[in-house]
Amino acid sequence: MKHIAIFASGHGTNAKNIIHYFKGHRLLNIALIVSSQPKAGVLEVAAKAGIPAIVLDKKEYYGSGEDLRHSLITYGIDGVVLAGFLWLIPSYILERYAHAVINIHPALLPKYGGKGMYGLRVHQTVWANRETSSGITIHEVNAHYDEGKIIFQASCPVSAEDTPDDIAQKVHQLEYTHYPKVMEDFFLNPTRV
Repeated sequence: MKHIAIFASGHGTNAKNIIHYFKGHRLLNIALIVSSQPKAGVLEVAAKAGIPAIVLDKKEYYGSGEDLRHSLITYGIDGVVLAGFLWLIPSYILERYAHAVINIHPALLPKYGGKGMYGLRVHQTVWANRETSSGITIHEVNAHYDEGKIIFQASCPVSAEDTPDDIAQKVHQLEYTHYPKVMEDFFLNPTRV
């Protein structure tokens, strides 16, 4: 059984979808939720699902990381999934979980990635640039925002009538459909690295 930690900063809609997908799974277990925000909705998602959760202290997280390291060891974490987590991942996580930290980005990287490009900001930029398509990118995480090795992409059309909110809805559907399945293959496929 592989134990996965979900790192999230917001409402937790992707985390909720992932938890539902893996409930009762024989080989993969969502063992821990890690949040950067003490009032994040994802903490309620974790509580309702009976999954332990911790809230990070930013100074400690970017310092020694001792508290987080201890929690990851305590829960036997084998891999990390980012689901709307906005903080850069420190080297101590990337080294401990080499090729076992993935993220989902709400655009077709390399377009519309990097620091500050998240959530509705991405969809507003896609809309402002009159793109005819958008989508998701699932990628390995490295020391830079949205620059890790691309694992999977899926796209959706964007029409001239679409608003940024319409684009967001289309992209969310792609996230819900693909992220758990890609996670499953990524963490359970021994030939991926």
